[in-house]
Amino acid sequence: MKLQVNEIKISYKQGLPSSKWLKINSSDSAAQLLFEHWDKDTIGIQESFKVLLLNNSNKAKGIYQLSQGGITSTLIDLRILFAVILKSLSVAVILAHNHPSGKLNPSEADQNLTRRIKQAAELFDIKVLDHLILAPNGNYYSFADNGIL
Repeated sequence: MKLQVNEIKISYKQGLPSSKWLKINSSDSAAQLLFEHWDKDTIGIQESFKVLLLNNSNKAKGIYQLSQGGITSTLIDLRILFAVILKSLSVAVILAHNHPSGKLNPSEADQNLTRRIKQAAELFDIKVLDHLILAPNGNYYSFADNGIL
């Protein structure tokens, strides 16, 4: 009997030429880009978690929504997060999630998750440049700007 196994194929399709990728040079430019791509119908209702994928020049390769949760939280599977980062060959990321309440202070859970992601990223030589919390009105909180990254 012949042994069989499933074939695994991994791909990343780039639609926008790299010459048109937006350079992220501050928390403000990242927050504006992320907010522009957030669903305004749900940002004030339920939490979502996204990752902004960057190349070595801090140009935005794309945004991936990792999860969508409830009113006060959303679950993050680190294996899926890193599968996306590695599949897209990104060397840096900016994490983002929203607080439907509009409160911008990070919770203890937000800080713990950020630490775990940053520690895992170091194993792959991936930089976590920031973690942004977005409010429904477009305001944001930056972990990096506030010295807690």
